[in-house]
Amino acid sequence: MSGIGAPELSARNCGDLRVAVIAAQWHEPVMNGLVDGALRALRDLGIDEPTVLAVPGSFELPAAAKAMASLGYDAIVALGVVIRGGTPHFDYICQGVTQGLTQVAVDTSVPVAFGVLTCDTEEQALDRAGLPGSTEDKGHQAATAAVATATVLRSVTTAAALDR
Repeated sequence: MSGIGAPELSARNCGDLRVAVIAAQWHEPVMNGLVDGALRALRDLGIDEPTVLAVPGSFELPAAAKAMASLGYDAIVALGVVIRGGTPHFDYICQGVTQGLTQVAVDTSVPVAFGVLTCDTEEQALDRAGLPGSTEDKGHQAATAAVATATVLRSVTTAAALDR
């Protein structure tokens, strides 16, 4: 199981963070589980009004993430699913999405959680989607990671300002 060894993340004093959840529309049952998990995590952390955007597919996630980062969001949760098929399309999409989301985070210093499932089968995706019977809840994990990272970055920024 891929969730073995995952850290126990927590975040405090984060209810004032502006968080965007950006979700691809392919594979609706999986995406519904990922979005529900992310929104549940944000509610658990005291973030009651995240912005939720839908984009056509996972390939569009980086452009939307960059737009939200430029609008001053503190954290972004990118959710999608790409299931391997019989062509190299899977490899190109996964590589582009991974590099694009990483570039947004590096260029903007806004945490972008990678909640994009890259699976060989639909069954693997469903098992990670946080649905009843799933063994993992990657939407919840991604949202928690984004907020935990945002709080770390805020503490670093605050400490640097106090040192001046």
